[in-house]
Amino acid sequence: MESIMGKSIAKRGLVGALVVAAASALTVVAAGQAAAVGTPTGFGAGTTGGGNASPVTVTSSSALISAMQSSGSAVIRVSGMISISGMQDVASNKTLIGVGSGSGITGGGLDVDDADNVIIQNLNFRGWSDDAINVQDGSTKIWIDHNSFTDGYDGAVDIKRGSDYITVSWNRFFGHDKTMLLGHSDGNGGQDRGHLRVSYHHNWFDGTNQRHPRVRFGDPVHVYNNYYDGVGDYGVASTVEAGVLVEGNYFENTDSPCELGQGSSPAGDLVARNNHFVNSGACATQGSVNGIPYSYSLDPASNVKSIVENGAGTGKVA
Repeated sequence: MESIMGKSIAKRGLVGALVVAAASALTVVAAGQAAAVGTPTGFGAGTTGGGNASPVTVTSSSALISAMQSSGSAVIRVSGMISISGMQDVASNKTLIGVGSGSGITGGGLDVDDADNVIIQNLNFRGWSDDAINVQDGSTKIWIDHNSFTDGYDGAVDIKRGSDYITVSWNRFFGHDKTMLLGHSDGNGGQDRGHLRVSYHHNWFDGTNQRHPRVRFGDPVHVYNNYYDGVGDYGVASTVEAGVLVEGNYFENTDSPCELGQGSSPAGDLVARNNHFVNSGACATQGSVNGIPYSYSLDPASNVKSIVENGAGTGKVA
């Protein structure tokens, strides 16, 4: 069978063939550049994931699991909704990015376990049986960005067991109860003290119930420029030995924006400043928080609702 390139040569000659070849090269370059969009700010700054590795597109659970558990750097483009079971490991130096606005993972979740330098972007997480994303066991330099989460069993994004230097940004959470846990138990201070430094910014909590986030030990934890709309139980909770800065957020129809202590966990420290409240309660505060060690640009809290509604979730990165 004559190749497409052969037909081009036959019809248009050598010049036409060179044009086709150049166009093909440009397609490859563009795909590589579009693998991860933007760069993280906050504690996850410097995370590069799979970097410039040639992207591979996966459409099945076996291909996805094989790619994200491989050694070496990889950029993995998830095409369509892929069903997985249980918690599947993500190895170091990986970028996982959804193709378009309708791709993602259902049924199971991603376990970033003792891994470094991972980007998870533009994926829809649906109906997970444990956690949607679980970051644990000393994982560092993780960026979770522009995803959407709904209708799962346990945590949407849980970070624990000494993990550090993480940014969770521009995600939408809706139709779900336990959103984000930071630090898994009151008795794990030996592993967690001095770690669990996470930046949460420009996320949309849309009718979710609790843990936005619920924090243990991390200090400082930076919660800024998020939009809380119709939160059922509470927004942010600072518990055992935590120090949380809640800054420049927009709280709407949220009775309890910030709490000190939660369940059997004693109160941590929480500083709230420059937040905007509409038909909402006030933030409970006490103590002080370690200084934020990075520079950042803070949007005016009154503008955060429109900024986040227009920018958070899948399909908003290109």
